[in-house]
Amino acid sequence: MTSGRDTDRAGTAGPVDPVVHVVDDDDDLRQSLRFLLGSVGIQALDYPDATTFLAEFDPAEPAVVVVDVRMPGMSGFQLQEELVAREYPGPVVFCSAHGDIPMSVRALRGGAVDFLEKPYDTQRILEVVQHQQGRARELFAAHAARAAVRERVETLTPREREVLALVIEGMASQAVAHRLGTSVKTVDVHRARIKAKTGAESLGTLVRDILTHRVEV
Repeated sequence: MTSGRDTDRAGTAGPVDPVVHVVDDDDDLRQSLRFLLGSVGIQALDYPDATTFLAEFDPAEPAVVVVDVRMPGMSGFQLQEELVAREYPGPVVFCSAHGDIPMSVRALRGGAVDFLEKPYDTQRILEVVQHQQGRARELFAAHAARAAVRERVETLTPREREVLALVIEGMASQAVAHRLGTSVKTVDVHRARIKAKTGAESLGTLVRDILTHRVEV
């Protein structure tokens, strides 16, 4: 397998475009796609099967995944399911030489952003990949922000999470105390601890972050 990591990405000055992961068991098509993308300055890393990809890719690196449907071992659909299970935010583009409507519908319902036929239409795949690179930046940034909010919430005790959940519902301290069968003073202590532990400017901003990033409490 040719990894394509000929450039030291970590040493590149300025923002780096999301990489493209090409997962396909057809050596010629995989490498020709890598060459095509490289011709317009897009760095592509290629893998002969889904298992190799899962073992070698960096899930934290902003990227677009281009994957064949039919491969030995783990299929493209099984890889898609695994990425969903891992909450991987990168856009997934399916490709197949034997595609049909049910197959494309399954891919798109599973979260894929596009379904392309092989052999590739050169201009079409370049347009798709470049567009999805832009989306990848946004998706990975949102994913990182959500993870950061989740980490802050995870510092709380179960009781503090109970209080926070009721605050999110819009309850004042007196209503929270009544719901939990405790005193207003105790609730206020919990509120202060929640604010301190999460490093929030206020409970209002914490609630906003939680709702914005759809983090469970």
